Amino acid sequence: MEVINNKRGFSFEIVLPDGEIAHLDYRWLKGSMVLMHTVVPPSARGMGIGGKLVKYVLDYARNNGLKIIVYCSFVAKYLEKHTEYADLIDDSQKR
Repeated sequence: MEVINNKRGFSFEIVLPDGEIAHLDYRWLKGSMVLMHTVVPPSARGMGIGGKLVKYVLDYARNNGLKIIVYCSFVAKYLEKHTEYADLIDDSQKR
């Protein structure tokens, strides 16, 4: 499954075989990527698609020298399990 960065829509997207779209929405704040919300259609839940989206976005941030601000609870849970991405978190979110 291919992940597409829909820059106009501020969303990373995967078009599913049935035509529905899983997406992770983002915004920009002072040069950091703010991860807002992850949506996987009910028919595709439990298949690892949300995790694939998050991993892709975090790798994208790393490869582009970006920091992230996390508002999305799904991304926050992913980061708890994948501490190798902790360096991407914007200093304003670190405690």
